[in-house]
Amino acid sequence: MTADTATTLFEAHRPALMGVAYRMLGRAADAEDVVQDAWLRWSGADRAEVRDPRGFLVRITTRLAVDRLRQIKARGETYVGPWLPEPYVTDFGDTVTDSAERAVLADSVSLAVLVVLETLSPLERAVFVLREAFGYPYADIAAMLDRGEAAVRQLGTRARRHVDERRPRYDVDPARRRDLTERFLDAAAGGDLAGLMELLAPDVRLVGDSGGKARAPLRVLEGADHVARFFAGVAAKGVPDVSVRLVELNGGPAVLVLSGGKPDAVVQIDADGDRIRTVYVVRNPDKLAALTALP
Repeated sequence: MTADTATTLFEAHRPALMGVAYRMLGRAADAEDVVQDAWLRWSGADRAEVRDPRGFLVRITTRLAVDRLRQIKARGETYVGPWLPEPYVTDFGDTVTDSAERAVLADSVSLAVLVVLETLSPLERAVFVLREAFGYPYADIAAMLDRGEAAVRQLGTRARRHVDERRPRYDVDPARRRDLTERFLDAAAGGDLAGLMELLAPDVRLVGDSGGKARAPLRVLEGADHVARFFAGVAAKGVPDVSVRLVELNGGPAVLVLSGGKPDAVVQIDADGDRIRTVYVVRNPDKLAALTALP
C-alpha cells in the first residue's frame, strides 16, 4: 500500500472516525485530536498486515478516545455551571440514505443523549457508541477493546439500561421540530412572553452552558414562567449587532446567534408534540469557535 493510497483510505474513513470520537468525548476539538493521533498510528503501521482498514482505524480511534476520556473525566467536577457537549455540525447528506439509519445516527449525537453518555464509564460509553450508533457486533467490539465478549455484552446491557432510564424520550417529526424551533425563535427574538408561554411545556427546563466565560444561568431553570421570562429579558437587553441563522447541529435544527458576525450562542430544543420540554443554550466561547467556519 503506497503512502497516497493510505492517505486516501484514511480520509475516506475520517467522517466515521470523527463520529466515533465525538460521541465518545462530546467535544469536537478532543475528537479531532484523537483522529489525528489515529492517523499517526495508521501512517506508522505495517499496513500490509491490515485486512480490514475501517475496522483497524475504528479500533485505534476507540482505544485512543477511551484513554482521552479517562484523562478528562474529572472536567465535570470543576466545570462552572451545567455542562453540555460542544455543538457539532451534522449533515449526513447522501452518505446515509436509509431513513431509519439516519434517525439512529441523529439520535445518538443529540445533546440529550450525549449528556447521559457523560455519566457512563469510558468502557460503557465505547460499547454503547459502537453498538447503538454504528451497529458493530459484540464480538467485534470485544476485539476492539481487548475484552471478553461476555464482559462486553454486560457493559452494553448496563449502558443501554442506564441511557433508557435517564434520557428523555420525545418523538417529534423532524419537520415539526423545525417548525417549533422557528416559532420559538420568533417569540424569543421578539420578547413575546405570551407566545413563549404557548410553546413551552409547564415543566420545561433550560440548561445553559457558559463554562463561566459568558453570561448564562449557572443552574438549570425550571418551569415555563421562569424560562419564558429569561428569554424575554434577553430580548429586552438585546445583543450587539445581532443576527441569527437556523443550522443543523447534533442531528436537528438549532439557532445560531451571532454578534458582530461571530458565534455568540447556540440554542436548541427538545419537544414533545406541540410543546417544548427542554431548551439548551451553549454560550461557552470555546465550544462555539468551530462554528465560525460555517458557510
